[in-house]
Amino acid sequence: MILLDYHNAVIEETLRQPIIGLEPIALDSKIVDFDGVSYRISTTPQTKSVITFSLLMQCFKELVQLGAKEMLQKEYGSYYQTQIEQGYDFSLQFDLQKLPEDKEEREALVKKLSLIKRDLLAIPFEKAFEQQAEFEKEENKNPPIITTTPTTKSAELMQIHYRDLEAIYIQAQNDRVTVIFSTLFKEETDRIFGKVFLQEFVDARRRPALQNAPQVLYSTKEPPLEIRNLPELQKAEDREDLGYVTFVLFPRHFVKGEVRDKTISQIQLFRDYLHYHIKCSKAYMHSRMRARVQEFLKVLNRAKPDLPSVEKKTITGKTMMRGA
Repeated sequence: MILLDYHNAVIEETLRQPIIGLEPIALDSKIVDFDGVSYRISTTPQTKSVITFSLLMQCFKELVQLGAKEMLQKEYGSYYQTQIEQGYDFSLQFDLQKLPEDKEEREALVKKLSLIKRDLLAIPFEKAFEQQAEFEKEENKNPPIITTTPTTKSAELMQIHYRDLEAIYIQAQNDRVTVIFSTLFKEETDRIFGKVFLQEFVDARRRPALQNAPQVLYSTKEPPLEIRNLPELQKAEDREDLGYVTFVLFPRHFVKGEVRDKTISQIQLFRDYLHYHIKCSKAYMHSRMRARVQEFLKVLNRAKPDLPSVEKKTITGKTMMRGA
């Protein structure tokens, strides 16, 4: 099964020649990514050696409240621009004459730009993982009194409305981090395919080799308990085209390092991964149905009976042949 890339290959290809090769070229490219994210990479008519990189993201204001601007200023330093290009959320500017001399550093810069959407959406996940670690430290310092009902600490629910009518809800607790996707199925067939795929996630976890995988829950109409009291979801309770997918992540799934980075990258793309494979499955089934129809037509054509030839004459004496 095909896995989607975490980075934007078009951004990487567009910036390879000017930034890595230090070759000034005229640019005015508009690039679209998953979840409605759009970029503009351009140069001014006066000079081709200054590149402006701008991004537009539906949930950027929510990410700013979680520290997106501070992250961008830290990661890109002098490249970050206070004067933002009109119609976009933030802009970066690169002067080819002031880029690092080391080619590997320039390659790393291009790679980082191709992952900028991933890094922005990683902010709430990183924050939730840190909150869970703090809860765990406090619990170890002050062990709770043993009671029949265990106490559970929960951080504030983070809401990322990254698409129209769709959102990611993230909440840290003392022993886990819960991630909930609300996803919109526009067609009845999409809901059926989605239910089949998500049931496979549940069944796959029963295998011995995958028992350490995150727990996956799926529900329709009624939201999960963590988000049931949100006003926006109470209005949408009667909608049959909304589904909710819950991931329960435990500390072993987001230990620091490569494991954490991979978890964040993969779970971000879950919604796109799900709908991409729904469309692929529908296209495959349509191609199979067309092939089957063509086979049936061949059978019907071969089944036509051959009529015997009959010679008949008209009133004027002309001969006519009738038959197959």
